[in-house]
Amino acid sequence: MLQPPHSSLQVAAVPAQRVPTRDRDQDAPWHTEAVCRRDEAGLFFAPSKEPTAARLSREEAAKRVCARCPVMVECREHALLQPEPYGVWGGLTAAERRVVLARRRRREVELKKAARATANRIAG
Repeated sequence: MLQPPHSSLQVAAVPAQRVPTRDRDQDAPWHTEAVCRRDEAGLFFAPSKEPTAARLSREEAAKRVCARCPVMVECREHALLQPEPYGVWGGLTAAERRVVLARRRRREVELKKAARATANRIAG
């Protein structure tokens, strides 16, 4: 089983992928502005056998870091598109990201059904 890094975040931990944003140097990848690059990865990734209360406290602290990050949206989308199985990314835990992804999938299915129904009404 893969283990998340337990040292400070490095460039290799966040792939060089750009998402267009406003007022940013277009040559720099989004993660160069991530606030978490200055924090310990231990805040964002669970140590093995972490007690629930400690995990919840650590995740809330990580989310506070994310809340002040100028690239939180890009980070979240990266984590949802990969999808990242561990850690807090873009202010969401792995479990919260699974919920977002499930909702997106359900919404896509609903939109496809609605489009087919509309096409059938027009054709019919």
